[in-house]
Amino acid sequence: MKRSTAEIIREYGPFPGVDEVHGVTFDGEHVWFAVGETLNALDPESGKTVRSLDVAAHAGTAFDGRYLYQIAEDRIQKIDPKTGKVMATIPAPGAGGDSGLAWAEGTLWVGQYRDRKIHQIEPETGKILRTIETNRFVTGVSWIDGELWHGTWEGDESDVRRIDPETGEVLERIDMPRGTVVSGLESDGGDRFFCGGGPSGKLRAIRRLKRGAKLKKK
Repeated sequence: MKRSTAEIIREYGPFPGVDEVHGVTFDGEHVWFAVGETLNALDPESGKTVRSLDVAAHAGTAFDGRYLYQIAEDRIQKIDPKTGKVMATIPAPGAGGDSGLAWAEGTLWVGQYRDRKIHQIEPETGKILRTIETNRFVTGVSWIDGELWHGTWEGDESDVRRIDPETGEVLERIDMPRGTVVSGLESDGGDRFFCGGGPSGKLRAIRRLKRGAKLKKK
C-alpha cells in the first residue's frame, strides 16, 4: 500500500453561519458543500461563496453533469442547481446512516458511515446494485480516473484512501494532519481533492498524486 501525508494546498473558511461542513461535490466550476439547511457554491479560485440553495443538506453531495444529488436524513434528493428545485427523491440505502455520495458510470455511490460500506445504487429507484466493504468509517466518496476513493474519520484520525472497487482492499492512503478531518470528498478532475472539514466549518484542498508521482514520506 502506498502511504503519504496530505499536502494541504488551500484552506477555505470558516464561513459566516456555517458550523459544520458535510457533503462536497464539484461541478467543473464551483465546489458545492452541504451545511445542514443550505447547499452552498464556492468559487475555488476567489474563495468566495457565490450561491446558496435552501435545501436540506445533511450528508453527502454529488453532481451528474446536470443535477446535484444531496443526502437529507433518510433520502437522496435530485436538485436542479439553477433553481434549487427538488426534481425527485429516492430512499437512501442506509436509512439515515448514510454519509458520502458520488456519481460515476450512470449510478450513485453512497457511503454508510458506521457500517463501513459503500453501495452502488440506481439513481432513479435507490435499488442497491452492489456493496463494497471497507475497514474504516466511510465519510466522503469520489471516483476519479477509474479509481474509487473515500474519506475516513474515526476519533481524531482521518485520511483519504483509494480502494479496490471489487475487494475493498486499501491500495493507497493519504493521511490528514492530526486534528483535521474529512467529512465530504470530491476530486476536481485533476490533481486536487476538495475535503469537507466537519465541525471546523472549513473546506480544504489537498493534492492528489498522479500515478507514478513521487510520494511524500510519512
